[in-house]
This record gives sequence, C-alpha cells and structure tokens, in this order.
Amino acid sequence: MGRANVTASGMSRVSRQVELLLVESVESLGEQGEIVKVRPGYARNFLLPQGLATVATAENKRAVERHKQNLAELQAKRMADLQKLAEAVGKYSVTLEANANEDGHLFGSILGHDISKSLKSAGYAIEADQVRLDGPLKELGMYTVKIHIYGEIKTDVKVWVVPAVKK
Repeated sequence: MGRANVTASGMSRVSRQVELLLVESVESLGEQGEIVKVRPGYARNFLLPQGLATVATAENKRAVERHKQNLAELQAKRMADLQKLAEAVGKYSVTLEANANEDGHLFGSILGHDISKSLKSAGYAIEADQVRLDGPLKELGMYTVKIHIYGEIKTDVKVWVVPAVKK
C-alpha cells in the first residue's frame, strides 16, 4: 500500500497514508466532502477524534456523491428561480412620491431602502443591499436602477420619482 522512501542514511522507510473523507472543511487540507490522503497519526490523533473526517469507505463515497448531486440540483433550481425573479423585476417599474420644489429638487431623497420597500410591497423579495444606487435620488424624474440579485444575476428597474399629491 505504501511506497518506500530512502533516507539520507540509505535506509528505506515506508511512508503510508490513509484515505479519509472530510466531514468538515479543514484549513490547508481540504473542503467538506473531499477525499484526502493523510498520515495515519494525523488521522488517528486529530481528524477522527475531532469529528472532522471519517473513513472513506465505498458507501461513504457514494453518499457524498449523492449529496453533491442533490446540492447541485437544488442550486440549479434556486438559480432558475432567481433568474425568473430578475426577469419579473426587470419588467416592473417603481413609482415613488416625494415632496419637491418647483424646480423638481426633492426636499429629502430617495434611497435604496425606499426602492426595496416598494418592490417588497409589489411582491418582489428584494432587500435594500441588493439595490445599487450611485447616490441618493434628489430630483424628480425617471431613473434606471441596478438590482444585484445574486452572483451574476442582475437586472435593472425603472424608478419614477413623481411629485407628492397635495391634499
């Protein structure tokens, strides 16, 4: 199982390694679910007692592969759902009322949480940190605002800032 190494004195030494399946990610060794080869003492004295790894049996390997496949399927479904959300948000436009003077300058400003609140009330789960504004909106008009949904999934939403109706 091991291979022979020749030391400086010319004596041969057998170097053995055991194959383990990582239950948790271990810094400088590998990520959760990876199969790694380590020295028997490291496995026996640290990885196994700490519950960081288990013996890489054929059944354990199959279970990890099934788990990885299930995770990949769930991730693909989640990404498809997020893509649908991005398409729906891209077709929607937000109208926000604000108090402004005759020149169209707002007395306050429109921020990301205002846009997020409006999108949430319309049924779109967009958080304020997903709204990418270059700065607060301080004038009446139409703006195109970037929405960063997840990873590479992004969209734009039209935001109309209109004068508040006086009662």
